[in-house]
Amino acid sequence: MPDLLLELFSEEIPARMQARAATDLKRLVTDALVERGLAYEGAAAFATPRRLALHVAGIPVRQADTREEKKGPRVGAPDAAVQGFLKSVELASIDQATIVKDAKKGEFYMAVIERPGRATLDVLAEILPATVRAFPWPKSMRWGAASTRAESLRWVRPLHSIVATFGPETEEPDIVAFDIDGVAAGNTTRGHRFLAPGAFKVRRFDDYVPALEKAKVVLDAERRKNIILHDARDLAFAQGMELVEDEALLAEVAGLVEWPVVLMGAFDAAFLEIPPEVIRATIRANQKCFVLRKAGALANKFILVSNIAASDGGAEIVAGNARVVRARLSDAKFFWESDLKIKIEDRLPKLDKIIFHEKLGTQGERVKRIEALARELAPIVGADPEKAARAAHLAKADLVSEMVGEFPELQGLMGRYYAAHQGEDASVAAAVEEHYKPQGPSDRVPSDPVSIAVALADKIDTLVGFWAIDEKPTGSKDPYALRRAALGVIRIVLENGLRLRLLDVMAERNGVASDLLTFFADRLKVYLRDQGARHDLIDALFALPGQDDLLMIVRRVEALGKFLDTDDGKNLLAGYRRAANILRIEEKKDGAGAFDAAHDPALIKQNEERALAHALQRATKEAAAAIAREDFAAAMRALSLLRAPVDAFFDKVTVNADDAQLRANRLRLLNELRRAVHEVADFSKIVG
Repeated sequence: MPDLLLELFSEEIPARMQARAATDLKRLVTDALVERGLAYEGAAAFATPRRLALHVAGIPVRQADTREEKKGPRVGAPDAAVQGFLKSVELASIDQATIVKDAKKGEFYMAVIERPGRATLDVLAEILPATVRAFPWPKSMRWGAASTRAESLRWVRPLHSIVATFGPETEEPDIVAFDIDGVAAGNTTRGHRFLAPGAFKVRRFDDYVPALEKAKVVLDAERRKNIILHDARDLAFAQGMELVEDEALLAEVAGLVEWPVVLMGAFDAAFLEIPPEVIRATIRANQKCFVLRKAGALANKFILVSNIAASDGGAEIVAGNARVVRARLSDAKFFWESDLKIKIEDRLPKLDKIIFHEKLGTQGERVKRIEALARELAPIVGADPEKAARAAHLAKADLVSEMVGEFPELQGLMGRYYAAHQGEDASVAAAVEEHYKPQGPSDRVPSDPVSIAVALADKIDTLVGFWAIDEKPTGSKDPYALRRAALGVIRIVLENGLRLRLLDVMAERNGVASDLLTFFADRLKVYLRDQGARHDLIDALFALPGQDDLLMIVRRVEALGKFLDTDDGKNLLAGYRRAANILRIEEKKDGAGAFDAAHDPALIKQNEERALAHALQRATKEAAAAIAREDFAAAMRALSLLRAPVDAFFDKVTVNADDAQLRANRLRLLNELRRAVHEVADFSKIVG
């Protein structure tokens, strides 16, 4: 079956836009094909700094013919109804319709609409220009004489040429005929801007890729990444070094070149006196280069990726990059040395002039809140209160340093260096850096108690503050990263096995505790779902009052999950649901709370009632004792005692007895069952 090859060749596509653009191109074209009844076998999209390309394989040569029967008005209907029907089915006369007889409805008109399928080449000639004109670039431009017209094409950069061919593998493909603002689709493209700038013809995808390769263009971004990574590792290994890998930088660099050539440069070893993270940030941000390690320490070499294979082996390119790296590292060295001359305390007054949020005050005010909360949390997490308070006091000071002003991503890290340089306690210095952690699901969680106290204080202050001013996440919008902050609290608590009562910590701060606890519950569901836990079990426990100890909730979830996996658990859940359903129906008749009183032992008539009453008394007592000592597995075992008597009760006892007193007493007994189960978890929240 025929294939489609589409290439949109432009001046430049920024690296940050390429992956999304390739995805959008594939989605827009394939969706349009499917909407028009043209299924396909496979599709792949590609992007380089100068071109977007799409290959769609196995498209039929034409649409299938369609036949549709459309029912019309009854025979003898008013003329207006008949005329409306004719117009809707595009018939000139009612004589062209068929009369169909129905035993119940009588005779009515039926139109059979047959439409022959169109040639795919013609369909593509509509789809492709519409796709190009409506392409969702985050930023685009008009150019040339046509730019004065509002309807002229907008593209990321000037569009120079379009390749659009369609045809089977064994024949010469057709060019999809369309024109966009004077750029006509054809079968001619260009190679590398410098190494092979001439035009050449292509037929289909199978010869397009090798033709580009011959013209010094590697089409596939993943292959460009692999070339860069492989060659960089080899260069490093040849000199006894190791590449410091950086996936984000690798993806960015692969989007800057069509023909990657990996080279190695060097800088003055004296710059190694600067913190290695600063060197890496400087080289990465300014030159898009990778750094190297030797014997575990940063080396004074770097890897750069050129877009050309130079005749001098890249010597001039390396020298040019080395000059820029030297200049940037000189700046970084100046920032570093300047920052070390100023004591951290001397920076703190500047925080009083930096607004954190117009409704939450300055960074200085925020530091005071974090300091007080860190001191409060310290005994709970096993930290020295004075060290925790000191670390919180210094935590934001590096925000006004020269280095963080240049490289904001180094905040916290530079604070640790500055604190260590002036002789602060090692735990205090570490906490200055680690209080931002974890910043993502793969980020390390602080484990030192001082770091834990300050990290929790920072995140809880952020959450409580934004909740107090009603700046909560909505839908996909979370401008203040509050979901990340809550997940950070959860990970710190759970991964360090901490006992922390969130309501106690949050209740004294602006009265937002209850609503914020619900937010934590939602975040905990996300976290535990990723760990394989069931969200309904979390709901079952959060439905109980006062559930704000995250560690205990997780342990109870684990115990409840194991219990419900047993036959006792499954059968008790079924019995509970039966009891709850009966109570719900009968409470509608008698009113809410009608059966809240304790059952009357004197009204018990059957052995099965008596056995359930005794089992409830024992199970309730044992479960309560187990929960009090935080032995949740034992609490579940206590509930398992109810399985047999509950089964027997429903098998032998008629709940809605004719005797009103007997009925009420049995319903009270079922209410005691419901209440006993709810002491452990709200089983009404459990699904399945």
